[in-house]
Amino acid sequence: MPDETKNKEQLFRDNFERIYLSYYPGMVRFAREYIMCREDAENIVQDAFTDIWEMRHTLFYERKHLTAFLFTSIKNRCIDFLRHQIVVREAEDVMQETFRREMQMKFDSLEAFDIDLLASGTSIEDLIMNAVNALPEKCREIFVKNKIEGKKQKDIALEMHISVNTVETQMSIAYKKLKQELKDRLPLLLFMLYL
Repeated sequence: MPDETKNKEQLFRDNFERIYLSYYPGMVRFAREYIMCREDAENIVQDAFTDIWEMRHTLFYERKHLTAFLFTSIKNRCIDFLRHQIVVREAEDVMQETFRREMQMKFDSLEAFDIDLLASGTSIEDLIMNAVNALPEKCREIFVKNKIEGKKQKDIALEMHISVNTVETQMSIAYKKLKQELKDRLPLLLFMLYL
């Protein structure tokens, strides 16, 4: 290695070490202002210093350039981290809202469920079959083959000369219509779906 390159490398090492020792605590505090968690802030700062070290042959060796690069790197990493956290939190919120709605629906359904309806002589099977018979013909046929006869969707598709996608679509339509038809009797619908 020529002397000039050795000198530049040594100069960079000296500058890097001084910058690391003097800037690391402040950079962690800077990142922590935005990131909250100390461990995540430390990781961001460590990654920024690692980038500087790996790019040492392409960066200017002056301290002011390294400092500017460091601040920019940490700022951008904090933005990426926060952007990711926002996406994660939004997904969690959607899942929690979906769960809350499902629980509320189950609660409302159980609260509205009329046991006396069963005592009136109407059997569960009659209620369910009336709802199933109200389905459109093709939809009813596919639903019966799947849920009552226990056939798999791909077997139904082969038997009826239709695509599996069509079977899935018709099952989805059946679920929606049955849910609507049996909305006040959701426990019966759940009972039927898990037979």
